[in-house]
Amino acid sequence: MKTSEKWGVDVDTAVDLALKDLKLTREEVEIEVLEESSNGFLGIGSKLARVRVTAKENTSSSTKEKATFDEIDAILAGLPENMSSKLPDEVRADYDKFEAEEREDARAREKAKAKAKKQNKSSRSKKYDLDLEDTMLYEVKKLDPVEGHPVEKFLRDIAEQMGIDLDFSVKAGKELVFVEITGKDTGTIIGKRGATLDAVQCLASYVVNKDNSKYIRVILDAENYRSKREKTLVSLANRLAGKVERTKKSVTLEPMNPYERKVIHCTLQNHPKVKTRSEGKDPYRRVIIELK
Repeated sequence: MKTSEKWGVDVDTAVDLALKDLKLTREEVEIEVLEESSNGFLGIGSKLARVRVTAKENTSSSTKEKATFDEIDAILAGLPENMSSKLPDEVRADYDKFEAEEREDARAREKAKAKAKKQNKSSRSKKYDLDLEDTMLYEVKKLDPVEGHPVEKFLRDIAEQMGIDLDFSVKAGKELVFVEITGKDTGTIIGKRGATLDAVQCLASYVVNKDNSKYIRVILDAENYRSKREKTLVSLANRLAGKVERTKKSVTLEPMNPYERKVIHCTLQNHPKVKTRSEGKDPYRRVIIELK
């Protein structure tokens, strides 16, 4: 018993292809619809029909032949994706607007590339960085380890209250106290984007300065988060400075603590085209990058 399964844009098309395959007529076969066709929505999500055509008993056919390229082309040409469909005017308007914007963006990119080729490559690739004296590690290296510092007891109490496993190493100088935090729960103390670490650092600063007439800066660090954040801020400063140059519009950064604002200011202090300033009150004080 000879059988042929075929796909088509609809059931009739699939059946016709199966009949050609078997070289039989509709009267000589039994037709089973395996899958109905579907046009989808605006041609998206369309499905082909699939049928199984089986020769009835006592029918004969010539040797089975493969579908021709013309038959395959007929199937593909009949798909909704390849047929023109009339879109609602409002949808067509959105498509046209999007297409126009894409073309405009492409032209703008080509103009920017052409202009960039005319500029000196070294000046285009110049990146600004912090002076060594402005980095956090430069200051920390000058500190001496201390035992039994009041901030250490405070932090151990906080860790105990939070139920987290941490250890603390303190280095101190006349104007700076640095605490390196280690342990299996450092991720918890860092928090999302360093928010928890900044909050605990602020509390630690109150503890250190409550009985001092001269302000002492306190820095808490875990898993080298401060150094990594410093590098991220330097990269961010350069990227946004480039954006300000291109668009001629100022950029306002997210609120940052004083040290992070200092990183942005120091990174761009020698930039020939942009300048920085701070605006607002802590903890919502932000850096603004603008043209000179």
